[in-house]
Amino acid sequence: MPGLVTASGVLAFLTDEEPELKVFALKTLNDDIDTVWTEVASSLSQIEALYEDESFPERRLAALVLAKVYFHLQAYNESMTFALAAGPLFKFDAPGEFEETILSKCVDQYIAVFSARHVPSKQGKADISLPTLETTFGTGSVDGSALISPTTPFSQSTLPPKSLLSRASTDNTILDPTFQPTKEGRSSSVVQITDISTQQALHNVIERLFESCLKQGKYRQVVGIAVEAKNLQVLRKVIRRASEEGKQSKESTQSPAEELMDYLLKISMDIVQERSLRTEILRLILDLLSDIPNPDYFAIAKCVVHLDSDEEADKMLRQLVTKGDPNSIAIAYQIAFDLYDNATQEFLAKVLKSLPSGKALEPPATATEDGPVEEEPLLGGQEGSQEEELPEETAKVYRNIRSILDGSKAIKLNLEFLYRNNHTDLSILNKVRDSLEGRNSIFHTAVTFCNAFMNAGTTNDKFFRDNLDWLGKAINWSKFTATAALGVIHRGNITQSRKLLEPYLPKQTGVSSGGSIFSQGGALYAYGLIHANHGADALEYLRGQFNGAEEEVIQHGGALGLGIAGMATGDEQIFEDLTKVLYADSALNGEAVGLAMGLIMLGTGNAKAVETMFTYAHETTHEKIVRGLALGMALIMFGQQEGADVMIEGLLADPDPTLRYGGVLTVAMAYCGTGSNKAIRKLLHLAVSDVNDDVRRIAVMSLGFILFRKPGSVPRMVELLAESYNPHVRYGSAMALGISCAGTGLDEAIDLLEPMMKDPTDFVRQGALIALSMIMIQQNEVMNPKVAAIRKTLKKVVGDRHEDAMTKFGAALAMGILDAGGRNCSVGLQTQTGNLNMPGIVGMAVFTQYWYWFPFTHFLSLSFVPTSIIGLDHDLEIPSFKFHCNTRPSLFDYPPEQEVKTEEGPALIATAILSTTAQAKRRAQKKERAQRRESMDIDTPTVAKTAAPAAGDKMDVDEDKKIKTEGPKLDKKEESGAEREGSVDPKKKAEKEKAGYEIENMSRVLPGQFKYISFPAGRYKPVKKPTGGPLLLHDTQSDEPKSLIEEKLKKVTTERAPVVGAQGGRSGAPQTAQQLLQSMQAARSRAGLGDELSEILRLSAAQAAREVPQGRPSPTSGGGGSGAAAAAGVLTAVDEDNEGDEEAPKPQDFEYFTDAEDEE
Repeated sequence: MPGLVTASGVLAFLTDEEPELKVFALKTLNDDIDTVWTEVASSLSQIEALYEDESFPERRLAALVLAKVYFHLQAYNESMTFALAAGPLFKFDAPGEFEETILSKCVDQYIAVFSARHVPSKQGKADISLPTLETTFGTGSVDGSALISPTTPFSQSTLPPKSLLSRASTDNTILDPTFQPTKEGRSSSVVQITDISTQQALHNVIERLFESCLKQGKYRQVVGIAVEAKNLQVLRKVIRRASEEGKQSKESTQSPAEELMDYLLKISMDIVQERSLRTEILRLILDLLSDIPNPDYFAIAKCVVHLDSDEEADKMLRQLVTKGDPNSIAIAYQIAFDLYDNATQEFLAKVLKSLPSGKALEPPATATEDGPVEEEPLLGGQEGSQEEELPEETAKVYRNIRSILDGSKAIKLNLEFLYRNNHTDLSILNKVRDSLEGRNSIFHTAVTFCNAFMNAGTTNDKFFRDNLDWLGKAINWSKFTATAALGVIHRGNITQSRKLLEPYLPKQTGVSSGGSIFSQGGALYAYGLIHANHGADALEYLRGQFNGAEEEVIQHGGALGLGIAGMATGDEQIFEDLTKVLYADSALNGEAVGLAMGLIMLGTGNAKAVETMFTYAHETTHEKIVRGLALGMALIMFGQQEGADVMIEGLLADPDPTLRYGGVLTVAMAYCGTGSNKAIRKLLHLAVSDVNDDVRRIAVMSLGFILFRKPGSVPRMVELLAESYNPHVRYGSAMALGISCAGTGLDEAIDLLEPMMKDPTDFVRQGALIALSMIMIQQNEVMNPKVAAIRKTLKKVVGDRHEDAMTKFGAALAMGILDAGGRNCSVGLQTQTGNLNMPGIVGMAVFTQYWYWFPFTHFLSLSFVPTSIIGLDHDLEIPSFKFHCNTRPSLFDYPPEQEVKTEEGPALIATAILSTTAQAKRRAQKKERAQRRESMDIDTPTVAKTAAPAAGDKMDVDEDKKIKTEGPKLDKKEESGAEREGSVDPKKKAEKEKAGYEIENMSRVLPGQFKYISFPAGRYKPVKKPTGGPLLLHDTQSDEPKSLIEEKLKKVTTERAPVVGAQGGRSGAPQTAQQLLQSMQAARSRAGLGDELSEILRLSAAQAAREVPQGRPSPTSGGGGSGAAAAAGVLTAVDEDNEGDEEAPKPQDFEYFTDAEDEE
């Protein structure tokens, strides 16, 4: 039947009295409404009258026609309302633009209505502390102005968010009036439905939609809508239904319910921005997983860490150990490793306290460690009875789990990996040392940092031991930094830390026992770095040294060491000790103390601590103390998200720019890794509006912390800022790229940074070089061809005498970062399992403060994460086996070591030769050749034989210049030919290179390499998909003997730190002339030589002894002394002498020659 051409005749039936004709007219119009809607629009009032007439039999049909007409009129709210009134006549499964549009409108309405009804649970620690924070900062306004702030949580806004998953559009967030004109936003897209029947109709439509999706197995769509609507009942219902259907299918693969919970866990961790909602979803997942007989324990572990539920962790580990089978025990070990990687020290301490100790059964009284004596029988009897029932095998498992949770096992494995795979290129380090003048403090410090980063965690301090003379040039704070570098190099070497640092650590008897206070303070800092985030055994020692120190420099180092070792412990006693020193109002140690207070209370959201620090920041007059406290307050709010909003507003409204700086850093720490749009808006606003350059710089830099999980979006965001007129903003954009894109080798970021290497401002060039090194870390030329050019640029900058000192400093740091940890570490702000890497983020945040204080640079080592796979069997031993990598070996290979070229002398300028002179020489050579031929024709053969060498010699002399000039040409040609051959061969090899090769256990595996890794069918199978780090393996042939990888680190004896004046290397050669003469004298006496020679040697030794400089006594006088009394070291030498005054003018001479060359 042909469609209607005009609707005028059909519309006439609407005025007829017969209901049948009206129904006929509506049906006809409904069929051809897309054609005749323009005519029908003039009769809407008549159709609405039919819809409102309760006696009319086809009211729903009238509503459907009205919905379609309003749809064509683009009045979507009215169209949706009438479509809902149409009831079952609105068939959303029919393909069509009308159905799709109205259905999406219904979903938006459903999300808006249900999210508005959702009441967030306020039981977290942050919520309890909010009232105190409000009184502290006094900016929580009641007039509703806080509701339109970009740092206001969405859950507390007056209007519900349209969508948590689509944050790109501007009308999805509450906007600050300072950003752009306010829009109606949601008010135009959401209808206020007051009619109960319409609400019920909306609910019915969504239920029908859900049912349709579930029948087709599209669970994820339903889960997405439920999360946005904050409807946890629907979530529970969908997951249970998926679980039931999975039981019926009985497939061997992962069940739909497990897939769904993995998906829900992923979106709740990565996409949901509201912390309270995320907590509720994770609690729901945890409850559902607990009901499954064989749940995904690794998913449970993720939830447990985020929810800070140590009871659940203890329960889960006990369940797995109780099962007793090897696979369950391997899973328990793997979960323990995951907990150690992701949880705080405070959380791990609680889990360790609740787990059985696994000790032998002889001393039952030791079951209770602390507590009053009268309570011991009650608790001790219970724990003792439990341990009596534990068989030896189970006790051993618990001991292993405890060794993993306290970190000793993971630290030992990473240390072994970094030691045995160390690929540090010492030639690069020597080149940096030779290029930078050691007498200049900033250059000496730059080489120290470069060495520390290159050898971070490898325990390889060979560079220091081989360059004791260079090390001796360190004075004052350079000495502090150089001593602290030992902590970076030996990070994790916790069993030997005291022995290693013994020459430098302060003696228990007091500080005045000799030695430099700078080396003693640096040693305490190094001690904290060795025990970073693992302060169980170190905190008491550091606390004692800190409290006993009288010198401010030693307090400075002790505070930094305490903060790093006690990170996130929440220890109130240590906080009180730090507060006492803070109140002394010393600018020198106040900055370190403020930072240490924040590190101790890291992520706790402790309102009392914040109040103490904020109050004192306003009382003190020292800018350094205010800066330290601002940084500490930001660290306390780590990961608090909306819980930190009141504090952020208070700090950003402060007139002091240093506190505003702290407010910006608080935004970065509270919302790190969330990608929160409101935080980004706030930072971008501050980056272009604040009057202080420091605040603007940190605002741009903080974008990197917010977006490091979405590195691809950062280059586009800072593209315009990178071209700002303000050099501080340019520097901030460079560092933001480095922080967010670290280790990715992202081309867009590199393209933005390359022009900044030639920026007219020195510190912008410095930031660009550091950021490039972070991005290009662990990249080789196959992965990114620009690596070679960037390395060459860094080398050139370091060796360029005309370059600014700040840029050279940045280049030296960049060279260390590129080869971090012996080329086995990457910069990781998130863990291998995807959680926030708290030490890494904190380390990066404090590292950026090197702008103000160079010793903070060492904090970057906390961000270095070993990239490895370390397979372990059920006994936590390292078996020797191989796994497969399905790609070319060159793709993820180590970069080649740089060739050490012999230094060439200055090229001689060729003397000018006149044409007449050249002609005369040619004539003379021609005559000599002619004479030679004649003499060869005349001479006899015997004479020719003897004369041949003479002729040859003569030719050498005559054509000496020709050979000299032609020789280099030939050599160059040969070299270029060899280079061509060398350059062709790798290409040929690359073409022939087969994809797929075997990798030994405990080898370097880069993050991008995991997708190519597979475990072939064999003896060992991983208990989970490898993500890096320790990986438990299921041994399918446990009865057969196994071959283990020998641990090389066990054979190495840790030597005490290098001290100038002591033996510098591993060679036993004497270090001074006096020692040499003494050894010669002993040898002569043994040989029975005369007294005269002995007397000569004795006098020579006495003369050498007189020539030993004052202030650096001979090492022989000290014998085998230990501790700071060794005092013969460069770093331990007291700096009160006046050597520095004599050497001060020399850098000015250096600058004078540079200026002269520039003028030429």
